[in-house]
Amino acid sequence: MRTIANNDFSNRRAIVRVDFNVPIDDEFQVTDSTRIIAAKETIDYILNQGGSCILISHLGRPSGKDPKLSLTHIVSKVEKILQVPVAFFGDCIGAEAEQATASLPPRSVILMENLRFYKEETDGDLNFAKGLSKLGDCYVNDAFGTAHRAHASTTIMAQFFKEDKFFGRLLEKEVNAIDKVMKAGEQPVLAILGGAKVSSKITIIENMLDKINHLIIGGGMVYTFSKAQGGRVGQSICEDNYCNYALELLEKAESKGVEVHLPKDVIIADDFSNDANKRVCKVGEIPDEWQGLDAGPETLKNFEKIVMQSKTILWNGPLGVFEFENFSHGTFTLGEFIANSTLAGAFSLVGGGDSVAAVKQFRFEDKMSYISTGGGAMLESLEGKTLPGIAALLE
Repeated sequence: MRTIANNDFSNRRAIVRVDFNVPIDDEFQVTDSTRIIAAKETIDYILNQGGSCILISHLGRPSGKDPKLSLTHIVSKVEKILQVPVAFFGDCIGAEAEQATASLPPRSVILMENLRFYKEETDGDLNFAKGLSKLGDCYVNDAFGTAHRAHASTTIMAQFFKEDKFFGRLLEKEVNAIDKVMKAGEQPVLAILGGAKVSSKITIIENMLDKINHLIIGGGMVYTFSKAQGGRVGQSICEDNYCNYALELLEKAESKGVEVHLPKDVIIADDFSNDANKRVCKVGEIPDEWQGLDAGPETLKNFEKIVMQSKTILWNGPLGVFEFENFSHGTFTLGEFIANSTLAGAFSLVGGGDSVAAVKQFRFEDKMSYISTGGGAMLESLEGKTLPGIAALLE
Protein backbone atom coordinates (compact mmCIF):
# COMPACT_ATOMS: atom_id res chain seq x y z
CA MET A 1 0.00 0.00 0.00
CA ARG A 2 1.49 3.33 -1.07
CA THR A 3 0.49 5.76 1.67
CA ILE A 4 1.20 9.47 1.88
CA ALA A 5 3.75 8.65 4.61
CA ASN A 6 5.84 6.95 1.89
CA ASN A 7 6.28 10.18 -0.04
CA ASP A 8 7.81 13.65 0.24
CA PHE A 9 5.30 16.27 -0.90
CA SER A 10 7.66 19.24 -0.70
CA ASN A 11 6.99 21.56 -3.67
CA ARG A 12 4.54 19.05 -5.13
CA ARG A 13 1.00 19.72 -6.30
CA ALA A 14 -1.17 16.89 -5.00
CA ILE A 15 -4.56 16.23 -6.56
CA VAL A 16 -6.53 15.01 -3.55
CA ARG A 17 -9.80 13.22 -4.32
CA VAL A 18 -11.82 14.01 -1.20
CA ASP A 19 -15.42 13.11 -0.38
CA PHE A 20 -17.04 16.46 0.35
CA ASN A 21 -20.50 15.16 -0.55
CA VAL A 22 -21.95 16.76 2.58
CA PRO A 23 -25.56 17.61 3.45
CA ILE A 24 -26.53 21.25 2.84
CA ASP A 25 -29.70 23.00 4.00
CA ASP A 26 -31.91 25.48 2.12
CA GLU A 27 -29.60 28.34 3.15
CA PHE A 28 -26.63 26.42 1.65
CA GLN A 29 -25.15 25.78 5.10
CA VAL A 30 -23.32 22.49 5.74
CA THR A 31 -25.33 20.53 8.32
CA ASP A 32 -22.82 17.72 8.91
CA SER A 33 -19.08 18.37 8.50
CA THR A 34 -17.90 14.82 9.27
CA ARG A 35 -16.48 14.14 5.81
CA ILE A 36 -14.61 17.44 5.64
CA ILE A 37 -13.12 16.86 9.10
CA ALA A 38 -12.14 13.33 8.05
CA ALA A 39 -10.03 14.70 5.14
CA LYS A 40 -8.16 17.24 7.28
CA GLU A 41 -5.39 14.87 8.37
CA THR A 42 -4.33 14.10 4.80
CA ILE A 43 -4.49 17.75 3.70
CA ASP A 44 -2.55 18.91 6.77
CA TYR A 45 0.18 16.33 6.13
CA ILE A 46 0.73 17.48 2.55
CA LEU A 47 0.69 21.19 3.47
CA ASN A 48 3.06 20.71 6.40
CA GLN A 49 5.56 19.08 4.06
CA GLY A 50 5.47 22.12 1.78
CA GLY A 51 3.11 20.70 -0.82
CA SER A 52 -0.09 22.19 -2.19
CA CYS A 53 -3.52 20.54 -2.41
CA ILE A 54 -5.89 20.57 -5.36
CA LEU A 55 -9.13 19.25 -3.86
CA ILE A 56 -11.59 17.52 -6.18
CA SER A 57 -14.97 16.17 -5.12
CA HIS A 58 -18.56 15.65 -6.14
CA LEU A 59 -21.66 17.01 -4.41
CA GLY A 60 -25.04 15.39 -4.92
CA ARG A 61 -26.28 14.04 -8.23
CA PRO A 62 -26.60 17.03 -10.56
CA SER A 63 -27.83 16.77 -14.14
CA GLY A 64 -25.32 19.10 -15.74
CA LYS A 65 -24.23 22.32 -14.07
CA ASP A 66 -26.53 23.10 -11.15
CA PRO A 67 -25.72 26.24 -9.08
CA LYS A 68 -27.49 24.71 -6.08
CA LEU A 69 -24.89 21.92 -6.03
CA SER A 70 -21.83 24.10 -6.56
CA LEU A 71 -18.95 23.44 -4.18
CA THR A 72 -18.62 27.18 -3.76
CA HIS A 73 -21.26 26.82 -1.00
CA ILE A 74 -18.88 24.82 1.20
CA VAL A 75 -15.69 26.89 0.80
CA SER A 76 -16.15 28.84 4.04
CA LYS A 77 -16.79 25.61 6.00
CA VAL A 78 -13.71 23.95 4.48
CA GLU A 79 -11.62 27.03 5.38
CA LYS A 80 -12.93 26.97 8.95
CA ILE A 81 -12.07 23.28 9.40
CA LEU A 82 -8.68 23.36 7.67
CA GLN A 83 -7.80 26.74 9.24
CA VAL A 84 -6.11 27.88 6.02
CA PRO A 85 -7.36 30.02 3.11
CA VAL A 86 -9.07 27.96 0.42
CA ALA A 87 -9.23 29.30 -3.13
CA PHE A 88 -12.10 28.19 -5.37
CA PHE A 89 -12.06 27.59 -9.10
CA GLY A 90 -15.38 27.41 -10.95
CA ASP A 91 -14.48 24.38 -13.08
CA CYS A 92 -12.52 21.17 -12.62
CA ILE A 93 -11.04 20.57 -16.06
CA GLY A 94 -9.59 22.39 -19.05
CA ALA A 95 -6.76 24.80 -19.86
CA GLU A 96 -7.86 27.52 -17.43
CA ALA A 97 -8.21 25.02 -14.59
CA GLU A 98 -4.72 23.68 -15.35
CA GLN A 99 -3.36 27.23 -15.36
CA ALA A 100 -4.99 27.97 -11.98
CA THR A 101 -3.43 24.91 -10.36
CA ALA A 102 -0.03 25.29 -12.08
CA SER A 103 0.53 28.63 -10.35
CA LEU A 104 -0.45 27.30 -6.92
CA PRO A 105 2.18 28.28 -4.30
CA PRO A 106 3.45 25.71 -1.76
CA ARG A 107 1.25 25.18 1.33
CA SER A 108 -1.89 26.43 -0.41
CA VAL A 109 -5.27 24.84 -1.12
CA ILE A 110 -7.65 25.18 -4.05
CA LEU A 111 -11.07 23.54 -4.28
CA MET A 112 -12.27 22.75 -7.80
CA GLU A 113 -15.90 22.78 -8.93
CA ASN A 114 -18.22 19.76 -8.65
CA LEU A 115 -16.88 16.84 -10.70
CA ARG A 116 -20.38 15.59 -11.43
CA PHE A 117 -21.24 18.69 -13.42
CA TYR A 118 -19.71 16.50 -16.15
CA LYS A 119 -21.40 13.17 -16.91
CA GLU A 120 -17.96 11.91 -17.98
CA GLU A 121 -17.11 11.66 -14.27
CA THR A 122 -19.69 8.98 -13.48
CA ASP A 123 -19.19 7.39 -16.91
CA GLY A 124 -15.56 6.73 -15.96
CA ASP A 125 -14.47 8.48 -19.14
CA LEU A 126 -10.77 8.00 -19.92
CA ASN A 127 -10.21 11.39 -21.56
CA PHE A 128 -11.95 13.20 -18.72
CA ALA A 129 -9.73 11.33 -16.22
CA LYS A 130 -6.67 12.28 -18.26
CA GLY A 131 -7.77 15.92 -18.17
CA LEU A 132 -8.16 15.80 -14.39
CA SER A 133 -4.70 14.26 -14.06
CA LYS A 134 -3.17 17.40 -15.60
CA LEU A 135 -4.18 19.50 -12.58
CA GLY A 136 -1.22 18.28 -10.48
CA ASP A 137 1.84 16.06 -10.39
CA CYS A 138 0.66 13.34 -7.97
CA TYR A 139 -2.64 11.77 -6.96
CA VAL A 140 -3.99 11.03 -3.48
CA ASN A 141 -7.28 9.22 -3.07
CA ASP A 142 -8.87 9.93 0.30
CA ALA A 143 -12.51 9.34 -0.68
CA PHE A 144 -13.51 5.97 0.76
CA GLY A 145 -17.18 6.85 0.35
CA THR A 146 -16.80 6.65 -3.44
CA ALA A 147 -14.12 3.94 -3.65
CA HIS A 148 -16.74 1.41 -4.79
CA ARG A 149 -17.46 3.50 -7.90
CA ALA A 150 -15.33 3.15 -11.05
CA HIS A 151 -15.65 6.87 -11.75
CA ALA A 152 -13.08 8.99 -13.57
CA SER A 153 -11.71 10.70 -10.44
CA THR A 154 -11.87 7.71 -8.08
CA THR A 155 -10.49 4.92 -10.26
CA ILE A 156 -9.65 5.70 -13.90
CA MET A 157 -7.43 8.69 -13.11
CA ALA A 158 -4.98 6.62 -11.04
CA GLN A 159 -3.50 5.00 -14.16
CA PHE A 160 -1.93 8.30 -15.19
CA PHE A 161 0.27 8.39 -12.10
CA LYS A 162 2.11 5.04 -11.98
CA GLU A 163 4.24 5.43 -8.82
CA ASP A 164 2.84 8.83 -7.85
CA LYS A 165 -0.52 7.64 -6.51
CA PHE A 166 -1.21 7.22 -2.80
CA PHE A 167 -3.72 6.21 -0.17
CA GLY A 168 -4.76 9.23 1.88
CA ARG A 169 -4.89 8.83 5.67
CA LEU A 170 -8.66 8.36 5.75
CA LEU A 171 -8.68 5.75 3.00
CA GLU A 172 -5.80 3.94 4.71
CA LYS A 173 -7.67 3.92 8.05
CA GLU A 174 -10.86 2.63 6.45
CA VAL A 175 -9.06 -0.25 4.74
CA ASN A 176 -7.17 -1.16 7.92
CA ALA A 177 -10.33 -1.04 10.06
CA ILE A 178 -12.18 -3.41 7.73
CA ASP A 179 -9.13 -5.72 7.55
CA LYS A 180 -9.03 -5.74 11.35
CA VAL A 181 -12.52 -7.24 11.39
CA MET A 182 -12.41 -9.39 8.25
CA LYS A 183 -8.84 -10.71 8.33
CA ALA A 184 -7.12 -10.11 11.64
CA GLY A 185 -9.88 -9.80 14.22
CA GLU A 186 -9.04 -11.01 17.72
CA GLN A 187 -11.55 -13.69 18.69
CA PRO A 188 -14.35 -13.90 19.61
CA VAL A 189 -15.47 -11.88 16.57
CA LEU A 190 -19.05 -10.60 16.63
CA ALA A 191 -21.08 -9.19 13.74
CA ILE A 192 -24.27 -7.30 14.56
CA LEU A 193 -26.47 -6.97 11.51
CA GLY A 194 -29.70 -5.02 11.72
CA GLY A 195 -31.89 -3.14 9.30
CA ALA A 196 -35.09 -3.92 7.50
CA LYS A 197 -34.39 -6.62 4.95
CA VAL A 198 -32.62 -9.97 4.90
CA SER A 199 -32.29 -9.62 1.10
CA SER A 200 -29.99 -6.59 1.45
CA LYS A 201 -27.61 -8.41 3.81
CA ILE A 202 -27.35 -11.85 2.19
CA THR A 203 -23.94 -11.37 0.57
CA ILE A 204 -22.51 -9.80 3.74
CA ILE A 205 -23.73 -12.67 5.93
CA GLU A 206 -22.49 -15.29 3.46
CA ASN A 207 -19.04 -13.70 3.27
CA MET A 208 -18.72 -13.22 7.03
CA LEU A 209 -19.63 -16.70 8.25
CA ASP A 210 -16.04 -17.90 7.82
CA LYS A 211 -14.69 -14.93 9.78
CA ILE A 212 -16.93 -14.56 12.84
CA ASN A 213 -17.84 -16.51 15.97
CA HIS A 214 -21.14 -14.80 16.79
CA LEU A 215 -23.89 -13.17 14.71
CA ILE A 216 -26.57 -10.98 16.26
CA ILE A 217 -29.54 -10.32 14.01
CA GLY A 218 -31.76 -7.33 14.77
CA GLY A 219 -34.16 -4.86 13.23
CA GLY A 220 -36.77 -5.81 10.65
CA MET A 221 -34.75 -8.85 9.51
CA VAL A 222 -35.76 -10.60 12.74
CA TYR A 223 -39.33 -11.18 11.60
CA THR A 224 -38.35 -13.06 8.45
CA PHE A 225 -36.34 -15.45 10.62
CA SER A 226 -39.15 -15.66 13.17
CA LYS A 227 -41.79 -16.50 10.54
CA ALA A 228 -39.44 -19.04 8.96
CA GLN A 229 -39.29 -20.81 12.34
CA GLY A 230 -43.08 -20.89 12.61
CA GLY A 231 -43.56 -17.68 14.58
CA ARG A 232 -46.41 -15.18 14.28
CA VAL A 233 -45.18 -11.77 13.15
CA GLY A 234 -48.41 -9.74 12.88
CA GLN A 235 -47.91 -6.61 10.77
CA SER A 236 -44.11 -6.66 11.19
CA ILE A 237 -41.94 -6.19 8.13
CA CYS A 238 -41.27 -9.64 6.68
CA GLU A 239 -39.83 -10.98 3.42
CA ASP A 240 -41.85 -14.14 2.85
CA ASN A 241 -39.71 -15.02 -0.17
CA TYR A 242 -36.65 -15.27 2.07
CA CYS A 243 -38.02 -17.53 4.82
CA ASN A 244 -36.44 -20.66 3.33
CA TYR A 245 -33.17 -18.81 2.88
CA ALA A 246 -33.28 -17.75 6.54
CA LEU A 247 -33.51 -21.39 7.62
CA GLU A 248 -30.67 -22.36 5.27
CA LEU A 249 -28.57 -19.56 6.71
CA LEU A 250 -29.10 -20.80 10.26
CA GLU A 251 -28.04 -24.31 9.18
CA LYS A 252 -24.99 -22.95 7.37
CA ALA A 253 -23.95 -20.92 10.40
CA GLU A 254 -24.30 -23.95 12.66
CA SER A 255 -22.17 -26.05 10.32
CA LYS A 256 -19.44 -23.41 10.52
CA GLY A 257 -19.61 -23.12 14.30
CA VAL A 258 -21.11 -19.61 14.27
CA GLU A 259 -23.63 -18.91 17.02
CA VAL A 260 -26.60 -16.91 15.72
CA HIS A 261 -28.44 -14.83 18.31
CA LEU A 262 -32.00 -13.75 17.54
CA PRO A 263 -34.21 -11.66 19.84
CA LYS A 264 -36.29 -13.57 22.39
CA ASP A 265 -38.68 -10.68 22.97
CA VAL A 266 -39.54 -7.45 21.17
CA ILE A 267 -41.37 -4.19 21.77
CA ILE A 268 -44.52 -4.23 19.66
CA ALA A 269 -46.78 -1.36 18.60
CA ASP A 270 -50.34 -1.11 17.28
CA ASP A 271 -49.23 1.40 14.63
CA PHE A 272 -46.05 2.51 12.85
CA SER A 273 -45.82 5.70 14.87
CA ASN A 274 -43.87 7.15 17.78
CA ASP A 275 -47.16 7.67 19.64
CA ALA A 276 -48.45 4.12 19.12
CA ASN A 277 -49.45 1.93 22.05
CA LYS A 278 -46.63 -0.46 22.90
CA ARG A 279 -45.91 -3.54 24.95
CA VAL A 280 -43.41 -6.36 25.34
CA CYS A 281 -44.10 -9.58 23.49
CA LYS A 282 -42.31 -12.88 22.78
CA VAL A 283 -40.79 -12.63 19.32
CA GLY A 284 -42.92 -15.37 17.70
CA GLU A 285 -46.22 -14.40 19.32
CA ILE A 286 -47.04 -11.00 17.83
CA PRO A 287 -50.83 -10.41 17.51
CA ASP A 288 -52.24 -9.88 14.01
CA GLU A 289 -52.72 -6.10 14.23
CA TRP A 290 -49.41 -5.36 15.98
CA GLN A 291 -45.84 -5.04 14.69
CA GLY A 292 -42.36 -5.34 16.17
CA LEU A 293 -40.47 -2.04 16.33
CA ASP A 294 -37.67 -2.60 18.88
CA ALA A 295 -35.72 -5.18 20.86
CA GLY A 296 -37.17 -6.28 24.20
CA PRO A 297 -35.56 -6.31 27.69
CA GLU A 298 -34.74 -10.04 27.79
CA THR A 299 -33.14 -9.76 24.34
CA LEU A 300 -30.96 -6.85 25.46
CA LYS A 301 -29.73 -8.77 28.53
CA ASN A 302 -28.70 -11.63 26.26
CA PHE A 303 -27.04 -9.33 23.73
CA GLU A 304 -25.07 -7.57 26.49
CA LYS A 305 -23.36 -10.83 27.48
CA ILE A 306 -22.34 -11.54 23.89
CA VAL A 307 -21.08 -8.00 23.22
CA MET A 308 -19.07 -7.87 26.46
CA GLN A 309 -17.29 -11.15 25.77
CA SER A 310 -16.36 -10.20 22.18
CA LYS A 311 -12.93 -8.82 21.27
CA THR A 312 -13.82 -7.64 17.74
CA ILE A 313 -17.22 -6.14 16.95
CA LEU A 314 -18.79 -5.04 13.68
CA TRP A 315 -22.04 -3.09 13.98
CA ASN A 316 -24.09 -2.60 10.82
CA GLY A 317 -27.76 -1.75 11.28
CA PRO A 318 -30.02 -0.70 14.18
CA LEU A 319 -32.08 -3.00 16.42
CA GLY A 320 -35.30 -1.09 15.90
CA VAL A 321 -36.95 2.06 14.57
CA PHE A 322 -34.53 4.33 16.46
CA GLU A 323 -35.83 7.38 14.58
CA PHE A 324 -38.91 7.11 16.85
CA GLU A 325 -37.82 8.12 20.35
CA ASN A 326 -40.21 5.62 21.98
CA PHE A 327 -38.65 2.77 19.99
CA SER A 328 -34.99 3.82 20.19
CA HIS A 329 -34.13 2.15 23.48
CA GLY A 330 -32.79 -1.08 21.96
CA THR A 331 -30.45 0.66 19.52
CA PHE A 332 -29.27 3.14 22.17
CA THR A 333 -28.64 0.37 24.72
CA LEU A 334 -26.75 -1.72 22.16
CA GLY A 335 -24.57 1.35 21.51
CA GLU A 336 -23.86 1.54 25.26
CA PHE A 337 -22.89 -2.15 25.33
CA ILE A 338 -20.47 -1.71 22.41
CA ALA A 339 -19.02 1.44 23.99
CA ASN A 340 -18.42 -0.46 27.25
CA SER A 341 -16.84 -3.40 25.43
CA THR A 342 -14.60 -0.99 23.50
CA LEU A 343 -13.56 0.67 26.76
CA ALA A 344 -12.64 -2.78 28.05
CA GLY A 345 -10.31 -3.34 25.08
CA ALA A 346 -12.45 -4.64 22.21
CA PHE A 347 -12.10 -3.24 18.68
CA SER A 348 -15.40 -1.88 17.37
CA LEU A 349 -16.17 -0.88 13.79
CA VAL A 350 -19.44 0.89 13.00
CA GLY A 351 -20.55 1.21 9.40
CA GLY A 352 -23.62 1.69 7.26
CA GLY A 353 -25.78 4.80 7.13
CA ASP A 354 -28.31 3.92 9.83
CA SER A 355 -25.75 2.67 12.35
CA VAL A 356 -23.60 5.76 11.88
CA ALA A 357 -26.69 7.97 12.19
CA ALA A 358 -27.60 6.21 15.44
CA VAL A 359 -24.08 6.61 16.83
CA LYS A 360 -24.19 10.33 16.08
CA GLN A 361 -27.72 10.75 17.41
CA PHE A 362 -26.81 9.10 20.71
CA ARG A 363 -23.35 10.73 20.85
CA PHE A 364 -21.27 7.57 20.87
CA GLU A 365 -18.78 8.85 18.24
CA ASP A 366 -15.86 9.02 20.67
CA LYS A 367 -16.69 5.67 22.25
CA MET A 368 -16.22 3.43 19.20
CA SER A 369 -12.86 2.35 17.79
CA TYR A 370 -13.71 3.39 14.25
CA ILE A 371 -16.74 4.82 12.45
CA SER A 372 -16.71 4.33 8.70
CA THR A 373 -17.42 7.32 6.45
CA GLY A 374 -18.55 5.19 3.50
CA GLY A 375 -21.88 3.37 3.58
CA GLY A 376 -21.97 1.61 0.22
CA ALA A 377 -18.20 1.23 0.04
CA MET A 378 -18.07 -0.44 3.43
CA LEU A 379 -20.95 -2.79 2.62
CA GLU A 380 -19.22 -3.90 -0.58
CA SER A 381 -16.00 -4.45 1.37
CA LEU A 382 -17.89 -6.65 3.85
CA GLU A 383 -19.31 -8.58 0.92
CA GLY A 384 -15.73 -9.42 -0.01
CA LYS A 385 -15.64 -7.29 -3.14
CA THR A 386 -12.47 -5.52 -4.24
CA LEU A 387 -13.33 -1.84 -4.52
CA PRO A 388 -12.21 -0.40 -7.87
CA GLY A 389 -10.88 2.81 -6.28
CA ILE A 390 -8.60 0.77 -4.02
CA ALA A 391 -7.57 -1.70 -6.72
CA ALA A 392 -6.49 1.24 -8.92
CA LEU A 393 -4.05 2.45 -6.24
CA LEU A 394 -2.53 -1.01 -5.86
CA GLU A 395 -1.86 -1.59 -9.58
